[in-house]
Amino acid sequence: MRDAGSFDEFYRSTSRRMLRYGYAVAGDYTEAQDLVQEAYARAWRQWGRMSAHPAPEAWLRLVVARLATDRWRRLHGWHAALTRSGPPEVVPPPSEDGVLLLDALRRLPAAQRQALALHYLFDMSVEEIARETQVPTGTVKSWLSRGRARLAALLPGVSEAELEANDVS
Repeated sequence: MRDAGSFDEFYRSTSRRMLRYGYAVAGDYTEAQDLVQEAYARAWRQWGRMSAHPAPEAWLRLVVARLATDRWRRLHGWHAALTRSGPPEVVPPPSEDGVLLLDALRRLPAAQRQALALHYLFDMSVEEIARETQVPTGTVKSWLSRGRARLAALLPGVSEAELEANDVS
């Protein structure tokens, strides 16, 4: 059985040293915090046996070192894969129209934004949206109509008729 008091005492007496050790092993403070946290979590899960271990701090150092090695191997594998595949393609900046549309969509209520996205991006019918969102079809029609009207008001040079002309229902 785990004894929280003895684990707390073990943690208080070893955590600063363990973090310094993790930093020395990993070379990165944030990564050291993650490694040490994971090591203490593993120690807590096995604290019934660990509390009787002759050198629990040595066990914890071993876990930190192994976690750091696993991290290094994972990063090395990623580096090798990236080296083989070459640099990623250059992503062009977003278009002005895209930025304006995104800004306008953010100003809509969430339900209208969801209905418009499902309707135009996923080509879903009003009935399909109603089933997915668990609302009546009339509600979906209202969301779409109000959303298009609000978008037309927010987007310069776009009329509600143009938005409805692109309707796929």
